[in-house]
Parts: sequence; structure tokens; C-alpha cells
Amino acid sequence: MYAQMVETGLKKVQTRDDMSAEEQAFQARIDAGVKIEPKDWMPEAYRKTLVRQISQHAHSEIVGQLPEGNWVTRAPTLKRKSILLAKIQDEAGHGLYLYSAAETLGVSRDELLEALHAGKAKYSSIFNYPTLTWADIGAIGWLVDGSAIINQIPLCRCSYGPYARAMIRVCKEESFHARQGYDIMMQLAKGTPEQKAMAQDALNRWWWPSLMMFGPSDAESVNSAQSTQWRIKLFSNDELRQRMVDQTVPQAEFLGLTVPDPDLKWNEERGSYDFGEIDWDEFHNVLKGNGPCNKERLRTRVKAWEDGAWFREALVAHADKQGEKQDAA
Repeated sequence: MYAQMVETGLKKVQTRDDMSAEEQAFQARIDAGVKIEPKDWMPEAYRKTLVRQISQHAHSEIVGQLPEGNWVTRAPTLKRKSILLAKIQDEAGHGLYLYSAAETLGVSRDELLEALHAGKAKYSSIFNYPTLTWADIGAIGWLVDGSAIINQIPLCRCSYGPYARAMIRVCKEESFHARQGYDIMMQLAKGTPEQKAMAQDALNRWWWPSLMMFGPSDAESVNSAQSTQWRIKLFSNDELRQRMVDQTVPQAEFLGLTVPDPDLKWNEERGSYDFGEIDWDEFHNVLKGNGPCNKERLRTRVKAWEDGAWFREALVAHADKQGEKQDAA
């Protein structure tokens, strides 16, 4: 989802025979459902995997503000503007929670942001697509944030305590985001033929990228098994993707919109939907930096960081001044 292609640093899933006595005790705690806390001993590969995943998740939250920020001034009503602003503010908060969780693993926020701005760190591929119409804001809330909830609710039970606790509030706020998006799509679908066509066009463009969000198929996801053993990950990419399809198709039917997949059909035997093949070449191409908006997103983030340097410096100077006053007192 917001942590696609996260490497564990291990070439294969560890068995008991591969583990040291410390690693066996660590795995036993995880198997017993005990949360791992920052001061607890942990394998270096576990720590590095969490740093990669949590930071990628945090980067996705703050980069995810950009496609929607494009529509704040152009939202159709004052009410829609205020709702969109509140949503964007939530996403900034999610990034802050997650950077804080990553810092408990011994990495600084500045290091993480430097990696993002240098193009070394990834964020979710979904945010490299443009928002061409107001309906895209609805599609993002409905499909992207709806998918996020499917992925993130299990993370509330992941093995690392600070990450799990941060996700509880994030999930509550994401549920608002999904309802906001679906409400936009519903109003458009009930509107004029032109408005319904706009909603259908947004669904056509965002459907497949939303399915790609969950990452590569299980057969190609070489790191998932180890993350699952550590309970950083509780469900496979394909399981979560299937949940998204099964949840969303009936919602699209209620709206009177058509999911852009000619192979989509209900499988009575499995009790879920069969769906078409994802274009994984597109997925990997976007991850490599060749998506429609990769360069624009990174350029905007770097400019915002540079433009805010004076403010960060002022905050540090103010904190130093207050510290001097306290020392003098």
C-alpha cells in the first residue's frame, strides 16, 4: 500500500535454525502477540524494514497532499473547500505521526526527508497521477483512501508498538476521507449527464492505479513472507487487493458507474470477484520515476522544503532563546 516493495535485507525467510538465541526469543514474543517497543532488543533487519516501511508511508502521506492541494481553490463550493482543506490537514498530521514513529527506531526526520528529496526514498506510486477534474478528488477519497483503510486497519495490530498506535488515529481519519470521496462521486453520479460522465472518467483513470497500490502480486513480492513472520504485515498483497475489489464493485454499481475491467465477474464458488490482469509494467515504470507527475511531485516537495527553511531556523532560534532564559533563571 503506502509501503510498496519494502526490502527486509534478508535473502530468505528465517527459520529457527537460522536464528540466534536472541532472535528466537524475539520471534517468540511476536508469536505471542507481545508488542515490540523502541527500547526492546530487535534484529537489525527488523529495524531497517520498519524504517523503510514507516518512512515510505510517511512520505506518501505528505506527497499525497499535492494532488488534492491542486483543487483547494477550484472546489465547487465553500463547503467543499473547507472539507478538502481539513482532509489535507489530516494527511499532514498522518505524516507527522509516522515520522515520529520512525524516529523511535533511531533515525532522524531530517535524514528521512533528505532521502525523499534526493529521490532515494519511495512513496506510493498512486500519487504520481494527475488530478484533471473535480471528480478525481472524489475518486481519490473513494478508491485511494478506501484502499488505505483496508491496508491500514491490520497495521493497528502490527508487532511494532509505536507504528500500531499511530495507525489507530490515522484509520479513524481515513474513514472520513473515504466517505468524503464517495459523497463527491455520489453527487456527480446523481447530477447531469456531463457530471456523471466526469465521475465515470475519474473511475476509469484511477481504478487500475488503485489496485497497483497494494504492491506486486504475492508471487513477485519476495519480502512479504519475512514481514509477515515479523507481523509487520498481517495479510498478503493479493488478499488485500481482493478485499478492495470485493468492497468497491458493489459501491460502483450503487452509483450506476461501470468498473473499467471487461474481465470482472462474480465468482459464485469463491464468493468474490474475479478481475483482469494488472499492467505491472506501468507499476514498475512509475516506481522508477517515469510516471505522469513524478518529477513535478518531487520538485514541489523540494521547493516547499527550501521555502520553509527560514521558518525552521526561526523556530530553532526561538527554542535556543527560551532555553537560555530558563538556564539563566
